[in-house]
Amino acid sequence: WPRLPRRARAVPGALVAVLLAALVSRLLDLPVATVQVRGLLDAVQPPGAAAFGALADPAIYGTIAAFTLIASAESLFSAAAVDRLHDGPRTRYDKELLAQGAGNTVCGLLGALPMTAVIVRSSANVQAGARTKTSRVLHGVWLLVFAALLPSALALIPLPALAGILVHAGWKLIPFRRLASLWRGHRGEAVILVATAVSIVLVNMFEGVLIGLALSVAKTAWDASHVRLEVVDKGAGPVQAYLSGNATFLRLPRILDSLEALPQDRPVELHLAGLHHLDHACRLALETWAERHSAAGTEPVKLSTEPARLPAPPG
Repeated sequence: WPRLPRRARAVPGALVAVLLAALVSRLLDLPVATVQVRGLLDAVQPPGAAAFGALADPAIYGTIAAFTLIASAESLFSAAAVDRLHDGPRTRYDKELLAQGAGNTVCGLLGALPMTAVIVRSSANVQAGARTKTSRVLHGVWLLVFAALLPSALALIPLPALAGILVHAGWKLIPFRRLASLWRGHRGEAVILVATAVSIVLVNMFEGVLIGLALSVAKTAWDASHVRLEVVDKGAGPVQAYLSGNATFLRLPRILDSLEALPQDRPVELHLAGLHHLDHACRLALETWAERHSAAGTEPVKLSTEPARLPAPPG
């Protein structure tokens, strides 16, 4: 579609695809599901007293938290993806979430489904040349007009056509050229990306995103507890040990095992400047180890928090 003349490209390709799919489906009388739109008055069903009574059930708050998390994540992901499609003002995420919360409050009072930002609508605006926030308002206006005045026209649209547009829009957002570099530099992120995509396809979007978020939290916890100990022993003089990363109680056994393996008859310089975080348990354990090591008849262990560079490898 981008290779066609400019006049032809004035009509969005997605709209042409939907119209052609609706025309073919109608002419051939294909047995495909189509969009079903009820009357607006029938769709508005404010919750009654029984619905508010369900708030006494603690289990409902888990569902509320899950919907809030997924809806917020989807909106933020969509906003970040759309920001990559244009050079205009960037998304203000706090304002986006506040607006979504206010809108979902109204949806709940009207008995409607929760709303989120959707990449298809936003990318359609960008591709159509939208420049201001008016495009978002008009998008909602057109949806309201068609749902209220032309529900029979919407009923001609095959659902597979809409699904195809969603898949195409998502496909275009995948940075295939960067996947190789992502795998080389951040394999954990690449695994989470693939696992989330596969989960969404095999299960559904809600549970797929939950799986992706759970994997991301697990990876973040792993990174937060990752610590590295490098030992430089030149054969003469003190043994230099460099701790870097995040020293937490989760990695304390590994740290102590590595320190206990240092020579007992040599002075040790322990550099802590490379640590991003040192919790109380680790600090106390390091001080205790330093006292025990120093009591072995060697020079006291020197604990240094000043920035230090690892010596360059020989040769």
